[in-house]
Amino acid sequence: MTTIIQGSQLRTILFGTAVSKAYTPLVVETKTLFTITGGKVLITSITGEVTTAITVANTVKLQVNPTTGTTKDLCAATDLGTTDTPVGNLVSFQGLTGDSILTGPGAVPTLKQPVVVNTGTIEQVTATGADGGITWTLTYVPLDDGAAVAAA
Repeated sequence: MTTIIQGSQLRTILFGTAVSKAYTPLVVETKTLFTITGGKVLITSITGEVTTAITVANTVKLQVNPTTGTTKDLCAATDLGTTDTPVGNLVSFQGLTGDSILTGPGAVPTLKQPVVVNTGTIEQVTATGADGGITWTLTYVPLDDGAAVAAA
């Protein structure tokens, strides 16, 4: 059977452009994961994959830090290490500011509602704990001509 459209093309049609950022080891800090330039983008998903096991209490949240304006949480701070999060687990959240990060061995939900962000950065805030690693993948659609997201 002939494949008319490739998987990567279908992903781009459904979710937009994908960008990934590996962050290991996690340390207590605010780490810039992605940089948004050129205007507004619509984030259609943000999903992480644990690449190094998280074995200690490790409170994590994601936030947007716009070039102009105030920093806004994308999700609630969540302890990812209370019950060890092994390599291969997926982490994500559903798109509401108060939602916790969800983790699962084989499946997690993605955004119920896409999020519009302006020029600035997306950051991971790790408030406690200092082990483990996550590779984050973000998909987006530019809303302004010339807008883009790049791994920091």
